[in-house]
Amino acid sequence: MMGAFALQTVDTELTADSVEWCPLQGCRHLLACGTYQLRRPEDPPADPRARCHIPVAGHALLGLADASGSIQLLRLVESEEKSHVLEPLSSLALEEQCLALSLDWSTGKTGRFPVSRARDQPLKIISSDSTGQLHLLTVNETGPKLQKVAAWQAHQFEAWIAAFDYWHTEIVYSGGDDGLLRGWDTRVPSKFLFTSKRHTMGVCSIQSSPHWEHVLATGSYDEHILLWDTRNMKQPLADTPVQGGVWRIKWHPFHHHLLLAACMHSGFKILNCQKAMEEKQEATVLASHTLPNSLVYGADWSWLRFRSLQRAPSWSFPSNLGTKTADLKGAGELPTPCHECTENSDGAGHARPQSGMKPLTERMRKSGTWLQATAATTRDCGVNPEEADSTFSLLATCSFYDHALHLWECEGNGA
Repeated sequence: MMGAFALQTVDTELTADSVEWCPLQGCRHLLACGTYQLRRPEDPPADPRARCHIPVAGHALLGLADASGSIQLLRLVESEEKSHVLEPLSSLALEEQCLALSLDWSTGKTGRFPVSRARDQPLKIISSDSTGQLHLLTVNETGPKLQKVAAWQAHQFEAWIAAFDYWHTEIVYSGGDDGLLRGWDTRVPSKFLFTSKRHTMGVCSIQSSPHWEHVLATGSYDEHILLWDTRNMKQPLADTPVQGGVWRIKWHPFHHHLLLAACMHSGFKILNCQKAMEEKQEATVLASHTLPNSLVYGADWSWLRFRSLQRAPSWSFPSNLGTKTADLKGAGELPTPCHECTENSDGAGHARPQSGMKPLTERMRKSGTWLQATAATTRDCGVNPEEADSTFSLLATCSFYDHALHLWECEGNGA
C-alpha cells in the first residue's frame, strides 16, 4: 500500500479542472493549474492543458484547450526578476461555437534518453471538441505556430478526450459522450480502425503508456478503468471499478506500473497495474483519498525525484489570460527537493505536512500573467528515470466545486 500525505491546499477562487507538471529538466518545480468560470449549470468544463515533453525553439511550451474553442500555445520564459512568465505564442480556433475539450502532444513517450524525432516527423497535437470532432494540428517549430492538418467527425456527441499512441504517433484514440472508444489512423482519418462499446457511459480519459508499448488505459463516467492491449481491442486486459467517474488518468513518469486517476466525487486513486497486465485481473488500488464537497477533475504526477520534501511550498498565481470563459493559473516555484534534503523533516525523513487554504491576494490578482518564484534555491535532482527514488512521489490534484489545488506526497511505490 501507499500512504498519501497532504502538504498544501490552495484556494484557486474559480473552479479548477486541470493540473499539469512540467516534465522538462530545469522546470520540473513548476506546475500549471487551469480553472473554469461557470456561466450556466449545464456548461461542461473546458479541460486539459498539457506540457510538451521536449523544448521547442529553446523554450518549454504549454498547450491550452480553452472554452472559446481554441488551442493556444504558451511559452515559458524567465523574467529579469527571475520569476517565470507564460507568454501567449500562437492560437488557432478549432470551429465556431464549440468548446475545445482536450489536447495531447505526440511527444509523450519517456525513456532513458530524451525524446527525439526524425527530421521529417513534425511535432503534432491532437485535440477534440464539443461537437464530436477531432483536430490534428502541427507545430511549426521555427515560429512556433499552430497549423491545422485535418479534422473529422469522430463521435455523435462531445468528444471528451483524444490522445496519441506514444509509440506509433500516426495512431490516435478518442472517447466520446456516446460511450464509444475509437482508434484512428491520422493518415486516413475518415475511417476508424476500431470501435469499442465496452464502456457503458461516456469515455472521458485515455492515456497510452509511455513505458509499455501496446498498453492503453481508459476511463469513463461508468466508474471503471480499463487496461488494453492495442493489438487486440475486442476485450480489455483488466477492468477495475473505482467508484467514481474517471475524468483524468496519468501514468507515473518513472514507476511503470503506477496509474493515477482523478475520480470526480470519489477523489483520486493510485493503481498498481503490474499484476493486471500480467495476470489479466483487476488492478490493485494502492491509495484512495475522497475529499469532502469536492469533484476531483485534475491530477498529475510530478517529475521531481526526492526522498522527502524539505518544506511545504509557497504559492502564487497568474490572472486571466484573456480567454472567454477559461482561465489558466500556475503555481509558484516549489523548493526542489534533492536526495540530500533532510532539513525540516520529522527526523525520520518525512516532510512535515502543512495544510490550510491559501487564497489569492489582491496583488496577485492584479499582477498579470506570471509564475512567481518563491523558493530561494531550486534545482533538479537526477537526469535519468532509473535514478528516481523508489520511496516517494509527489503529485497534485485539483477539484471543481471547492476551488482547491492540493499537493500530495506519496510514500511507497506498491511494488
